[in-house]
Amino acid sequence: MPNPFTQSARAGHANASVRDLSAGLLVSLLVGLTACGGGSSEPSSPATPTPTAPTPTIPPVPRATHGDLRGASLGVGAHLNGAVPFPADNAWNTDISNAPTDPNSDTLIASIGLTRGLHPDFGAGLYEGAPIGIPYTVVDSSQPRVAIEFTDYGDESNPGPYPVPADAPIEGQKADGSAFGGDRHVLVIDRDANRLYEIGNAYLQNDGHWRASGGAVFHLDSNTVRPGGQPGWTSADAAGLPIFPGLVRYDEAASGSIRHALRFTVSSTRRAYVPPATHWASSNTSAHLPPMGMRVRLKAGFAIPAGFSTESKAILQSMKTYGMLVADNGSNWFVSGAPDARWNNERLLQELGSVKGADFEVVRMDGLVTP
Repeated sequence: MPNPFTQSARAGHANASVRDLSAGLLVSLLVGLTACGGGSSEPSSPATPTPTAPTPTIPPVPRATHGDLRGASLGVGAHLNGAVPFPADNAWNTDISNAPTDPNSDTLIASIGLTRGLHPDFGAGLYEGAPIGIPYTVVDSSQPRVAIEFTDYGDESNPGPYPVPADAPIEGQKADGSAFGGDRHVLVIDRDANRLYEIGNAYLQNDGHWRASGGAVFHLDSNTVRPGGQPGWTSADAAGLPIFPGLVRYDEAASGSIRHALRFTVSSTRRAYVPPATHWASSNTSAHLPPMGMRVRLKAGFAIPAGFSTESKAILQSMKTYGMLVADNGSNWFVSGAPDARWNNERLLQELGSVKGADFEVVRMDGLVTP
């Protein structure tokens, strides 16, 4: 079944998702804590010794609170303060480091690219005039709900109204206000209700309601993640998955611990899906291609370099422990994340880019759905 999000991904990902974050084009920000040395190098007076600069400490990792977003901060790109969408035993939060490897792993990884490195599809600053990544906003119960007009897949969408602010950030939105295309995702978390609202190809209308190709509502406090959803339904993601839970976010990465699976894109997928995905977005039935929802993990034998940044080490460790899910059609090995001014684009590109497709394997696919 044609999918507006897939069509957007092929055209929009060519613009929004298929970014080549060149260090020469992007402003690199120095991120993280700088280790301080001891006291002053000048001799100190016996009567009034020179104070010694305290050694900076890394903030403690917030205690994980699964399935309860009520402690999250409010606003665009808000800190979740340790909250993790969905219960601890949800597929997004399951430790798969010791799960069996799929017997067709080598072929599937080769189809994505053995020598191509990971690419962070998120960062600091602007690329082609827009923030780099998929933005999100956190609201509370006071946020007014507005009507959502579905233009394409209303029969596969959860009906509105949704609590989407008029100024909610849109993926690909130009900083100068000029026209833009792409996937135009809008992600809103209602922290009080533990609900996630996602729409794609989203356009705000003059009367305050939104027009979108389709939308989905996810229950972040339940393993019945989308009540009313059906097998074969799409969402704002081609795979029928929620987008937000799989994003790399700075607040988690900087803490040194990401406690969930990530999402990534591949250029060619199979007409099939594996749970937790619910939708395919391809006409190709080759068993050599990945289905939507396929999970890969960084091989156990891969040694994460000690010299990598805290953020890169956290990202790679999450790929070992929880893996990454194929969520959309786009560029191979592009890892999705949220924009944040604190990302160090240059280090992300260098460090993640050094990790190649050959360093990954496919987790055994159980419950594969085919035509």
